[in-house]
Amino acid sequence: MNIGKSTLDYYNSKAKDFVSDTVDIVFTEIQDIFLECVPVGGKILDFGCGSGRDTKYFLSKGYNVDAIDGSEKLCKIASEYTGVQVKQMLFEELDVVEEYDGIWACASILHVEKKQLTDIMKKIAIATKTDGVVYASFKYGEFEGVRNGRFFTYLTEESLGKLLEAVPELVIEKLWTSADVRAERGEERWLNIVLRKQD
Repeated sequence: MNIGKSTLDYYNSKAKDFVSDTVDIVFTEIQDIFLECVPVGGKILDFGCGSGRDTKYFLSKGYNVDAIDGSEKLCKIASEYTGVQVKQMLFEELDVVEEYDGIWACASILHVEKKQLTDIMKKIAIATKTDGVVYASFKYGEFEGVRNGRFFTYLTEESLGKLLEAVPELVIEKLWTSADVRAERGEERWLNIVLRKQD
């Protein structure tokens, strides 16, 4: 099984349902924690934008936003919703250098195998400006595998620390766990990380 393809097939086949389930979720508490770390009007990459919910919020706050997603159908829906062209791109195709003040990877790179996450984090670090920030979120735990048609890598504080050993320029600025904001998923926990890029 091609892990990436199976996950993208899931999002392409269920794009409308996924958007309807996520686009109206109020996520401002965590969005604003991230924005507090990004210069006013700075350039943000929404790295796996899904419905476009967060891109639209960042645009409304006056930020310059690029958005990407691997799913062709989600890119189309998010482009219409946000008014900006969402680029269809896989995480491993990120190849810019020090372009972004902030990179937002909300519940997105958790779909990458753990053995590939180091390379993705290195690409994220290269794409982030010095003193820029990265937000990422992962389901909390030790699981790695397929659930409900999608591949997931869960992380804990310990496994995150091991992951970041290979990317020393990304330093943890904030780290916390939170409950899932969807009402029917209240017992599910998330690991939230804000990383700061240093020289």
